[in-house]
Amino acid sequence: MLNVALFGPPGAGKGTQSEFLINKYNLFYISTGELLRKEMANNTKLGKDAKGYISSGQLVSDEIIVQIIEKTIKENPNSNGFLFDGFPRTYVQAYILQGLMIKLHTSLSCLVSIHVPEELSVERLLRRGENSGRLDDNDTVIRQRLKEYYNKTLPVLKFYQDKGIFYEVDGTKDVNDVTVEIEKVIESILSKRLFNILLFGYPGSGRGHHGKALVEKFGLEYIATGRILEHEVLENTAIGKQIKSAYEEGELVPDEIVVEIIEQTLDRSNNKTGFIFKGFPRTLVQSYILDGLLQKLDTTISKVINLEVPPLDLILRLNERGTSGKKLPYDTSVAQIVRRLKEHESKTVPVLEKYKQAQGIVTIDALGSFEEVFSKVSDEVELGMKNYR
Repeated sequence: MLNVALFGPPGAGKGTQSEFLINKYNLFYISTGELLRKEMANNTKLGKDAKGYISSGQLVSDEIIVQIIEKTIKENPNSNGFLFDGFPRTYVQAYILQGLMIKLHTSLSCLVSIHVPEELSVERLLRRGENSGRLDDNDTVIRQRLKEYYNKTLPVLKFYQDKGIFYEVDGTKDVNDVTVEIEKVIESILSKRLFNILLFGYPGSGRGHHGKALVEKFGLEYIATGRILEHEVLENTAIGKQIKSAYEEGELVPDEIVVEIIEQTLDRSNNKTGFIFKGFPRTLVQSYILDGLLQKLDTTISKVINLEVPPLDLILRLNERGTSGKKLPYDTSVAQIVRRLKEHESKTVPVLEKYKQAQGIVTIDALGSFEEVFSKVSDEVELGMKNYR
């Protein structure tokens, strides 16, 4: 998700640049002023509360503003991200936005400030006043507005400078040149984003084959817990013995083992593109653990793909694998296969439901030839990368 805060003094041309960002990157525009007016016009509870403040000549409280912003974000889950105009206005609001982003499992990608000297801002606004007839576009009022802007904004800019996501562009240039500068900033940010895929499906759905093929095609790093755990088993390590015991009982490997191995793999990675996770997370607990592990890398889940195969076909596939040289410990009998499938259903299906509610999932019919199924999977990944970056 691309979340941008656009700053600039009155007369900097934020309106024009906002329109460009919204159209170019499919962002949802969030202006606190517009949101407040909408809530009041719809006579919602938040709108009534806001109207009470305004009627008494007070500024609307941060508590109301943050509730309105959170509500707006949740009501627009299909947006590629959000463009914040006029928020955060204060140092306190910067912390409020950070907390809200954490709650919504995202973050502010950058703050772009359009720098315009005070005298040029005054000149532009006076010129606008000649055409618009706005009473507030006079020298005295303009300078007061600019004074208020700089007094409140400088601490906010320092907040994001310290976080390393502050970018300043020269607003004295031609409008199109300013747009090009802003586009360069956004593209540089998008180029560094990791694209992370969760590949779901019951054992026998073909996750392994498709995961490896995606790695080859898109240059992602493949993190398959099964493969990593099998290596421990083959090496007959202490951890490997615990893993083998769990396999033989048709149970999942304990979290403390899996998490340690995943964390080590992520820490060793020099990958700059993204990851494909296969076989993890398998439980709700593991899904929250993965959220935390990815947050350490300042990234999150980008796409969730579920490969769907009817139960009888799964049993047939796993039984056939059990007679080949590629069998896993739970492939040795139909009873163990069924037990493993039930285990998957009871623990992993709720994880899918979590991601379905949080960001949506893509379910793909995984019957048919490898080429047919991979074509559908590949198309979804390409679409996801295009929208993500």
